[in-house]
Amino acid sequence: MVEKFFWADQIADRIIKERGRKKVYVCASGITPSGTIHIGNFREVITTDLVVRALRDKGKKVRFIYSWDDFDRFRKVPVNVNKNFEKYLGMPVSDVPSPFGNGSYAEYFEKQFEISLKKVGIEPEFIRQAIMNKKCKYTKLVKKALDNVDIIKKILNEYRKEPLAKEWLPITVYCEKCKKDFTKILNVDGYEIEYSCTCGHKDKFDFRKKGLVGMKWRIDWPARWSYEKVDFEPGGIDHSVLGGSFMTGKEIVKKVFDYEAPMYQMYDWVRIKGGKEFSSSSGNALGVDDVLEVYEPEVLRFLFVGTRPKKGFQISFDNDVIKLYEDFDALERKYYDGSANLQEKRMYEMCLVRRSAYPKVQRSGAKKPERVGFRSLITLVQLNKISELNKDSKIRAEKVANWIEKYAGEDMRFKVQEKVKIKLSGKDREAMLELKKSLERQNYTEGELFDEFYSICEKVGIKNTDFFRNAYLIIIGKEKGPRLASLILEVEKEKVIKLLGKVK
Repeated sequence: MVEKFFWADQIADRIIKERGRKKVYVCASGITPSGTIHIGNFREVITTDLVVRALRDKGKKVRFIYSWDDFDRFRKVPVNVNKNFEKYLGMPVSDVPSPFGNGSYAEYFEKQFEISLKKVGIEPEFIRQAIMNKKCKYTKLVKKALDNVDIIKKILNEYRKEPLAKEWLPITVYCEKCKKDFTKILNVDGYEIEYSCTCGHKDKFDFRKKGLVGMKWRIDWPARWSYEKVDFEPGGIDHSVLGGSFMTGKEIVKKVFDYEAPMYQMYDWVRIKGGKEFSSSSGNALGVDDVLEVYEPEVLRFLFVGTRPKKGFQISFDNDVIKLYEDFDALERKYYDGSANLQEKRMYEMCLVRRSAYPKVQRSGAKKPERVGFRSLITLVQLNKISELNKDSKIRAEKVANWIEKYAGEDMRFKVQEKVKIKLSGKDREAMLELKKSLERQNYTEGELFDEFYSICEKVGIKNTDFFRNAYLIIIGKEKGPRLASLILEVEKEKVIKLLGKVK
């Protein structure tokens, strides 16, 4: 029995209740590949993925579709693309050449994102809207939109300060000659459209035979709900406001395309801690692969699993990364030792990259993955002591190495000293000599050594902060560093004893 404590399971229950019993439920997501698909955009597809998993766990068949809106126009040249690409503005992004190699502009960013999604266990059915439109798949829907233009205008005008122009139409025509949308529709007669373009081309065509027509966004979205029979689709805050595209789409799909709008889930924005809002065109577009350099796929999923869609959050690359890994490891331990509550069990299952993995986990004899903690690996990586780690720990060690190189604060970077560069006297020196004696006298666990630090401080009468500062300065030449007990044990206590013996 699938528990009802997790938010995606709750949404799945609502879908079944509101949409009725169906052979196949359709869950959708999508975006225009106008540039790098950033981690903020990722929230939409993983929200859908989690709901899809929840439905499947209830024994339901689900079609999970992801639309590449690559028939949309090329609106703006991103900062990481040559300015010469301004000559392609107005063309479908599917017809713009790739600035980074073979293929089209759209294909480059689509493939990049599709590969990264697979790494985190998300594998929808991808639909390329350029292909659908060029093959005239939406002809009947385009005709319905044109036949009901007055109804559509009335719906849209209700939320506009300025009403749409009298000649406004719900479609855009791409010029067959220059491929751009700098066109003017001169006449519509049934399935025949006459247009002129600023390039000088003028033509008349049957849109059942030539795929030059695209519906405008606020009409296109509800039209595709009808075409694909969508039952669930999330959307960002921008689509969810009063008069936003979901609100108008809900009316348009019912009154024009004879279909009930899918169940909808608004999601809030995801940001990088201390960073600007994501924008593909401005170049501030940290992709999923960029985040996966530091976060294991399961831990990346954990970030989104643990936060309800309506709540925004920040992805951290500072020392918070350590805490996030520790939280995930704690959840994993609880799942395997049987102490996890129903909510925690479900969260852990949803974090796993492969859905097929978690029913096996609950069977007797299943063993918890053995991975060294992120914090401990910070020390091991910098001491070049990873050769003896198991496969899973080595994978995590790569993430740690990337984090140290790109994001770690100075308090986390270190190098073991060859010489002692500080002079100590009085209680400061006495405490370090006591530490040396303790290490010579006994082999400690990390916890025992940590307790010994405080025993020494109490015995000598020195502040804890002074003790730790002096020890760090002796061992790594800095006032702060990784956990001292772990550091000493990983450095090898003989080397630490030697350094402590050099204190003057």
